[in-house]
Amino acid sequence: MLVSELRATLLSGHGDCIPLDANACLENLDLFGSGRSVETNAARAVLFVGPPGAATPVQLARLESLALPVFAIGVDPSSPARAAAEPPQAGASAHYSVPSLGAEPLAAALFPHLMSAIKGVEVAVGRRLPVLRETIATRLTLDASMSSLRIAVASALVDHVPVLGIVLGTVASAGDTLAITGLQAFLLLQIAALYGHDPDLSRLGELIPVVGGGFGWRALARELSGFIPVAGVVIKGGIAYAGTLVVGQAAAFYYQHGRPMSARQMRILYTEARQKAIVLGRDLLARLKPTRRGGNGAGPA
Repeated sequence: MLVSELRATLLSGHGDCIPLDANACLENLDLFGSGRSVETNAARAVLFVGPPGAATPVQLARLESLALPVFAIGVDPSSPARAAAEPPQAGASAHYSVPSLGAEPLAAALFPHLMSAIKGVEVAVGRRLPVLRETIATRLTLDASMSSLRIAVASALVDHVPVLGIVLGTVASAGDTLAITGLQAFLLLQIAALYGHDPDLSRLGELIPVVGGGFGWRALARELSGFIPVAGVVIKGGIAYAGTLVVGQAAAFYYQHGRPMSARQMRILYTEARQKAIVLGRDLLARLKPTRRGGNGAGPA
């Protein structure tokens, strides 16, 4: 019964006709009755579902022998959605609790950790299992945003190194612009593919007006940050992060709702992303700086 409910939720979003390739993403296992061998070459994870306490050590050990991460989901209507501290590694298990097997409780407790098991095939999985699309789009966007931040901070650090900044500053700035723009374009194509659209370049023409504000804010802020010494390193990284976050979330919103974000929604999203990005940029910059020796910053001991 619970297995059928979980399967129905994971396959929801297709309407009345579930494609065969979506059905093929999920296979019911019977390791405890048939004794037949199980083919796991294409598998990424095992989902065990039952009432609280149903996942006994013996059962989990049998599932862990498949050398896949095992997500043990207990269904307890009296308990809130609760995730494990960390997602399970291959050959290990982790416990999750949900009040029901609906999309919302699973999205709160299970789906974010499930991303670690499907890394590298997220888009293919999302095309076939629509219930996972929002979580996957968020993960792809955050990963691309962090990559953009690292590129921008590295480039800004070159700009502030004496002599080296004079020689390589222009090249570095041009290079990071191309790299970040390329990351954003690839992110747009990934999100389009995730929502069932063929990822061809013509898709960018459809999406650029949707996220154009994000590109404009990033370009303006990058120019201004170049005039701010030292702090510009943080701001440059923050703008790259925030701009990429806006691009990804605006594209996902467009495909989820069939319309672009409003100008007000874009401004709110960008402001929140920029504030978070400045904190991340400062943290990254602190890790890149050499550590001083001695107490109270007085220099070498």
